[in-house]
Amino acid sequence: ELMRVLKTAEDDIILDITGKKNGRGAYLCISYECLKKARKNRGLERSFKMRIPDEVYEELEREFEENE
Repeated sequence: ELMRVLKTAEDDIILDITGKKNGRGAYLCISYECLKKARKNRGLERSFKMRIPDEVYEELEREFEENE
């Protein structure tokens, strides 16, 4: 099972739990380890073609833990 990470039109990066929100999506497995690995190897940055600040990763980690 996968979790969708979404880049909105306003360049915000959020978790899309429903999988139906508009925007460019990237998928991660539903595991905190997958998010840590994506952060380390900059997988989301490559997918979204933009730099992702540490604050965004920290917010994603909090959301991920709430929904895990």
